[in-house]
Amino acid sequence: MKYPAVLPFAEILPRLHQFDAIIDVRSPSEFAEDHLPGAINLPVLDDDERITVGTLYKQTSAFEAKKLGAALVAKNIARHIETHFLGHPQDWQPLVYCWRGGNRSGSMAHILARIGWPVVQLDGGYKEYRRHVNAELATLPGAFNFINVLCGPTGSGKSRLLQVLHRQGAQVIDLEQLAAHRGSVLGGLPQEDQPSQKAFESGLWQQLRTFDAGKPVFIESESKKVGRLRVPDALMDKMRAADCTAVQLDTAHRVQLLMEDYDHFVGDPEKLNTQLALLTQLHGREKIARWQQLASAGQMAELVEELLVQHYDPAYLQSIKRNFSRYAQAAPLPLADISEDAFEQAARSLCAIVSSDSTPNGERAGVGP
Repeated sequence: MKYPAVLPFAEILPRLHQFDAIIDVRSPSEFAEDHLPGAINLPVLDDDERITVGTLYKQTSAFEAKKLGAALVAKNIARHIETHFLGHPQDWQPLVYCWRGGNRSGSMAHILARIGWPVVQLDGGYKEYRRHVNAELATLPGAFNFINVLCGPTGSGKSRLLQVLHRQGAQVIDLEQLAAHRGSVLGGLPQEDQPSQKAFESGLWQQLRTFDAGKPVFIESESKKVGRLRVPDALMDKMRAADCTAVQLDTAHRVQLLMEDYDHFVGDPEKLNTQLALLTQLHGREKIARWQQLASAGQMAELVEELLVQHYDPAYLQSIKRNFSRYAQAAPLPLADISEDAFEQAARSLCAIVSSDSTPNGERAGVGP
């Protein structure tokens, strides 16, 4: 094969994991929005340089812009070779891509190939990868014969159960983890912003493409949006028609679990009160003022129980009945408490039941690798 080899994504995908490095040469802001799984960012033009070259192109001429761009690209590639590539052997094989046209990745790929490395350039760049992800997310969910949706009101332990299921080898889609959000007005995670919509979808695609379509998939009941991110329609449709499991936990343990999971609010009443104010339109000023007083006084257990009973539970029950058609037939899965043992036992029981139910004639199918 002659290098640099320019290959389409469909040809690259089956051996994506075999490349020694996946190099995204776009600007840092482009990379931050989304990128191929496992990619590193070695820009041939940073954000300021890209703006400068683009402005020169529009205001002066393409020729002047290309001269400046070539000088900047050459300088940046030289720096990357000195700082990142000099220690690699001759058989080191990177995949290089940019946005679409191939000018930026072509420059990097050409120089690396001239050095002697068997470099591959992604034809169509990130835009072609993105087209593939969009197409896959519209079809992949339909390939799974058995999806089990974990239902249950806020604080019932659905997310913890998903984590335990994953550790036990089950196929799990944790939308809240992928979205970095717990899916409510108090759901934002401390010190962590939500990813972009594109990055969220990339993470979801990366999970789905590794699953065995013949084995069960567990997922938590979610609305169409997790924080500000939208769940792809095909997956949402599949979830809403799927079998359900009703995770059950008594109120006292739900309060305990939520105070553990939301300890960043427990320790910062002022921040909590700011978020509670967003519920004023639903509950009125008087009730919100009471909840804020409870927070300020450190009466968190009382506040959490009132929020569950008066806000979260009624809203959840209304939503789950409306959106998940098989919720009425949900199999109950009671949790004795919120200990690790309780979740591990519940996960084992659920895996055994679901694996049996999801195969012809009740024949067991493993959920592990």
